[in-house]
Amino acid sequence: MQRSDEFRTEAMSLPPAVELRDVRFTYPGQSAPTVEDVSFRVARGESVSMIGPNGGGKTTLLRLMLGLLHPTAGEVRVLGERPERARLRIGYMPQYTRHDLQFPVNVMDVALMGRLGAGGTARWLGWYGRADRRAVAEALDRVAMGPLARRPYAALSGGQRQRVLIARALCARPDVLLLDEPTANVDAVVETQLLDVLRELARSMTIVMVSHDLGFVSDMAQRVLCVNRRVVAHPTSRLTGESIQEVYQRSLCLVHHAERVAQEPEQP
Repeated sequence: MQRSDEFRTEAMSLPPAVELRDVRFTYPGQSAPTVEDVSFRVARGESVSMIGPNGGGKTTLLRLMLGLLHPTAGEVRVLGERPERARLRIGYMPQYTRHDLQFPVNVMDVALMGRLGAGGTARWLGWYGRADRRAVAEALDRVAMGPLARRPYAALSGGQRQRVLIARALCARPDVLLLDEPTANVDAVVETQLLDVLRELARSMTIVMVSHDLGFVSDMAQRVLCVNRRVVAHPTSRLTGESIQEVYQRSLCLVHHAERVAQEPEQP
C-alpha cells in the first residue's frame, strides 16, 4: 500500500492519530468493565483492524474514540486532542444503520448527512450549499458511486448502500476513518470491491476498522488489535491460529474468499 512521501513525512511529525492510555470503561448498572487496562497507539496513515468476540468491547472502543462515551479511567486522544474537539475530523460508519427504505431519499441526500455540523450553524439545520454538494460529489466519486447520485437509496444493492455510507463518512474530508463492520451482509464479490475502495482511501488517511472477517482483515490491515476486554496488538503477518483462538477463546476457521473449493459431483 503506497503512500505519498508528503503524506508519510507529515504523519511522522504529528501526534498519533489515535492514542488510548490505561483506559477503562464500565457501562452504568454493570459491575464488570467492558474494557480495562487498554493502551495502544494508531499512527497517522496506519490501517488497523479490531477483531474479537461479540461483547468483547470493539464497538465500545470506537465510541470512546468518537467521544460518544467517556472513559471511567484513563485517557483517549484523537489527533492529539480530546475526541469531542477532533470529531469534525473523524469519519464514522456505524455497524447498524436503521432506516425506512420507503422514505423518499436518493444517494446524494443520504451522503449529505455527513456534512451536518461541518462548518457552521446552517449545516446543523441541514442547509447545504455548493461547497457541501461538491464535497459529497467528491466522496461519492471516491467510492465509485458518483453516477448514481440521483438514484433512490431504496433501489441500491446492499453493497452499493455500504459504499454510500462510507461516502457519508468521507464527505467531511476526515483525517481518521472509523468503520464498524463495513463488510457486514455483503457477498464475496462486493467485499472485494469494498476492499479495493478502502485500500485507495488508506493512501491518504488513517483507518480503524472493526471486522469479524479475518480474511478481509489480513488483506486490509497492517496491524490487528485483538479485543476481549483487554487489547493485544499483533502485526497482521503474525496473526496465527493460536492468537485467534486466544482472543476468541475457541477455534475458528480462516476463510480466503479469493480461493475456490472444487465441489464434488452430487450423488444420484
